[in-house]
Parts: sequence; structure tokens; C-alpha cells
Amino acid sequence: MESFIQHRKGRTPRQVHRDLEDLKDDELGRYGFTGRTAHLYRRNDPTQFRAVGTHTGVDRFVTELTPTDQIDPSGEPLLMFYNDDCRISLSRRSQAAPFWFRPVDGDELIFVHEGTGHFETEFGRLSYRPGDYVYIPKGCTYRQIPDDQSLLLIIEAVDEYRVPEPGVLGRFFPFDSSLVAVPEAEVFEGDGREEYEVRFRQREGQTTLFYPFHPLDVEGWRGDLFPFTFNLEDYDVITSESVHLPPTVHLFMQATGVYVMNFLPRPAEARKGAERLPWFHRNTDFDEIAFFHGGSMFGIGMPPGLISHAPQGIHHGIPEKARERSRRKFDEFDRVEWKVIAIDTRRRLIATPVMTESASAEVQEEAQV
Repeated sequence: MESFIQHRKGRTPRQVHRDLEDLKDDELGRYGFTGRTAHLYRRNDPTQFRAVGTHTGVDRFVTELTPTDQIDPSGEPLLMFYNDDCRISLSRRSQAAPFWFRPVDGDELIFVHEGTGHFETEFGRLSYRPGDYVYIPKGCTYRQIPDDQSLLLIIEAVDEYRVPEPGVLGRFFPFDSSLVAVPEAEVFEGDGREEYEVRFRQREGQTTLFYPFHPLDVEGWRGDLFPFTFNLEDYDVITSESVHLPPTVHLFMQATGVYVMNFLPRPAEARKGAERLPWFHRNTDFDEIAFFHGGSMFGIGMPPGLISHAPQGIHHGIPEKARERSRRKFDEFDRVEWKVIAIDTRRRLIATPVMTESASAEVQEEAQV
């Protein structure tokens, strides 16, 4: 249900996300940032609380985690979070696996945080570098061939990934889909082994196929279903000079219950009094994952490799001291240089035990920046 009527009670700013003075802007909303909304103007920072229980969120540096594929070519990625719609895993492979993968429960969207190399696929070869998204459609057989140790975030959806419907800006913004890199057909020659192993990537159980020939023996292909890569450098950031825009403006790809967004370097809001950072909120209908790729915010470095989970209903947002700094340094900085990958999920995410182990003191410190 939506209502045209917007009520205003007590002391509030004249416009949303502007001229807060000593108030703390806390948004209570439905359906992310697109449904009915209330802005609660508080005296205190609502993220300052002590939480006890299972619905409290997680902050971990992925560089502290060791997937089995980091130490053994026959190993596999590490599952970090999951629900009925998606799974989020970590890979740190430095050597090619002696087998191939085939995702059978859904599409995979892989973000490259570190490393270079290429993927062998049934459609051909796809090179990758930091900042790339690699899209692997459900059922496509592939193998990663790293040049060095790579760090990949794998976002596996049960449903098909799709590009959001074009809005008022048209179909070329925030990104031009003609800039994706598509593989050329290539037959990959065998190495003389008797059998070639293809492991299914599946949510439950384990299945392996063995072929007497190389599984990537495709002479040619045609159609509109194919793997591709797309780099963050080619993503157009939509900005506003007068107000901080909601995260959904930066939506990249989506599947049922899963939304992937990019927060990238951009001009900072220039109007005096405008808030330059996301407001406090407790996104009541979505869990939120933030993966820090790098960059800085008003002179403070972002912690590369930090993954942060904020469950729906729990207050989160940039700490108040960072907001105060952004106001104090208004004339000193005219850009926000952050690089953050955001994943919102409609269903609550469950963290695996390895993610809920006690975080290091460094994580606790960095999470408060």
C-alpha cells in the first residue's frame, strides 16, 4: 500500500537528507528504498548499540579466510552466506583446477577483487582483471585459469540474472550493455588424460560427470544466452548535486530476491547542507552485504577485502564521526572515491560458521571507520 500523503510532525528539516544540524536521519522504509517511508530525526546515533543473539550481522576480512581452492588445486570455493534465493562464496585460487565446474542450481555472477587470468567456457575464452564481473549462465561448463592468486566473490542466484528495466534515462545508463566482453568460439584441446571431470555446483548433494573427451569442444555458437565480463570502469555513476541518491539508483543486475549494486567514485554533493553519505536505516525488507573493493571517503581509506553483513531490521550506516567529518571537510573534498559492491537479498541471509567466528581486532576497528 502506498499513500500520497506525507505527514510532518515535530522538528524536521525542510527537505529530506539536507540541513540536519544536530539531528540524526534514520529512515524506516519498506521494499528497500522504493516503498512507503518514514524519516525519524533522532538525537543519537542509532547504530550505537550492543547486540546479543543470532540476528546481529557479520564483519570479516575475506583475506583472513582460507577456501580449500587456495591451498589445493582440487579444492573449491568457501560458502560464506546463503538463503533460498542465493549463495555468496569466496574463491582464492592460484592454480587451475584439474576439473571443470557446471552450475546446475542457478546463474553465477563473479566479482574479481584481485588477480588476472581467464575462464575457459563452452563459448570460448574470457580474460579477467580486477573490477570485472564475470557472468556464467546456469548449466555452462567452465574452468578458471589464474595467472596468479585471484580473489573472487561468487554470487550464485537460483533465478536467472537480468538487467534492470530501463528507467527514464534509457537503456544505456547506468551502463551500456554493448561494452560487455563476449567470448569467441574456441575448441580447447585435450591433454591426453583418459577422462575429464566436470563437477556440478549444486546446493545439496554432490554430482560429478566424467567425459572421455575434453568437455569444451564447441566449434561455434549463436544465440542470446552467453557468458561475459563487464568492468567497473565502464559503469556510469548517476549523481545529484543537491541530494544523496538512494542505493537502488546504482543497481547493476538482479535475480529473484537478489540485487547487485555498485558504489563507485563520483562527484560529491555540492549544495551546502546536503548530506554526502548514506543516511542511517534498518532496511526492513532486505539483508545487505557490502564488499569493499577499495578507494577512500573524504581522505579516509576504505578497507579492501572487508565484507559486512547487515541483517534487515538492524540499524546500520556510516558512523556519525564520519558524517561529522564529511560536513567539516565540505570545502576540502569534492569527490567520493569509494569502490563498494553491494548485494541486497529479499530473504534473510544465514552466515556459515566460519563467518561467525570471532572477528579480529583489526576488523572491529576498520568497521567503525
